[in-house]
Amino acid sequence: MRVQSWLAICSTTHDSIIPFSKTEPSPSSRPKLGGSDTSSSSDFPSTSTSDTSSGSLQSNLSLQTLPSLPSLQKLSPLDALDLSVSHLCFTTLTPRQPSLPITCLAVHRDLLYAASGHEINIYDRTACTHLESFSARDAGSVKAVSFSDGKVLTSHQDSKIRAWQLTTATKRHKLLTVLPTVTDRLRRFVLPKNYVTIRRHKKRLWIEHADAVTGIAVNNGLIYSVSWDKSLKIWRETDLRCVESVKAHEDAVNAVVVSNDGTVYTGSADRRIRVWAKPFGEKRHVLVATLEKHKSAVNALALNDDGSVLFSGACDRSILVWQREDSANHMAVTGALRGHGKAILCLINVGDMLLSGSADRTVRMWQRGGDGSFSCLAVLKGHVRPVKSLVAVADGGSNGVVSVYSGSLDGEVKVWHVSISNGNSENMNPVCELKM
Repeated sequence: MRVQSWLAICSTTHDSIIPFSKTEPSPSSRPKLGGSDTSSSSDFPSTSTSDTSSGSLQSNLSLQTLPSLPSLQKLSPLDALDLSVSHLCFTTLTPRQPSLPITCLAVHRDLLYAASGHEINIYDRTACTHLESFSARDAGSVKAVSFSDGKVLTSHQDSKIRAWQLTTATKRHKLLTVLPTVTDRLRRFVLPKNYVTIRRHKKRLWIEHADAVTGIAVNNGLIYSVSWDKSLKIWRETDLRCVESVKAHEDAVNAVVVSNDGTVYTGSADRRIRVWAKPFGEKRHVLVATLEKHKSAVNALALNDDGSVLFSGACDRSILVWQREDSANHMAVTGALRGHGKAILCLINVGDMLLSGSADRTVRMWQRGGDGSFSCLAVLKGHVRPVKSLVAVADGGSNGVVSVYSGSLDGEVKVWHVSISNGNSENMNPVCELKM
């Protein structure tokens, strides 16, 4: 089977439906970025297809948007909201390996974690100064960074999750263990029932991921991980033991988010979003609903603060907005946010604001109104390659500044200060760049 490039899949026109293969993704056949935005093949969401046509690649790098869904955005947003929005690119951070793409960002207190290749760089978030770097050299690129019970969790191309501890004495990160742990493996390796077939003549323990781990979420004492091996695995936070494994999708899983009530949402290259929950008194999660509106691979998911609204971004250039139905424990689509010219690669929600990063090299800021409509407050431009990861922190009150950190395949992290206030003011443009 031939595996076509990820962006070539995103470039298929709306009239051409993508036939996703259900064969197991192979670690040696990862998709590569097509077009002019080239980089390592291990840095992109996985999807399989038998379509070898690449004629539309030169003209359009993502699928057509979804015309059947209503648009939720206002035509003249700032006038309607009587808002003034100004944005400033405060600085640009370049890790020690500038030739490698930024694969993920994370914020913990006053620290910014920026993954570039196999290395994770740590910055003082307020001063934008480099503090230290740590890495797992033989693990491949870092796919996700999260935080659990004082530990830093990183997921990698080599199908492993690593737990790190910030030591008090040296103020440096030390590797604690690799998931699944040695103890967990020893408990299970003897019994044949603990092995699953991942492909012909190849078996692994069910507690092991078989391909790159693309996402991590932490909630209420549990760690959730998803992978290109199509599975969702759940780990206990206290002893880092794998307690559950679910075949979640028919193709690579690219994103996972968890609401405060424990409802799990997974987004996949099979174009579906699946909703998982653990019924009261049960030991395992069950499939609650399958959300099917996207016409291409789902790359990113985000939830609002109370978990009542789900946002999903895909190669079809649209951000779909899903609202929790009162009569059911799952979401129904209410409309779409349009504006990006290429695939949506990352989403993050902060308060009543949603931020989206795209292969069109821009970041868009959306604000939700009381009537459920959205306004595009700003478009942040400055990257020269697709925006792969976003984090944001609200630093002030209702008229305060939002700090936005955008990581791109150009190997840079841009730090934006966005001010939202009443009245009118001039937008500020990027003014400086700092090489670290």
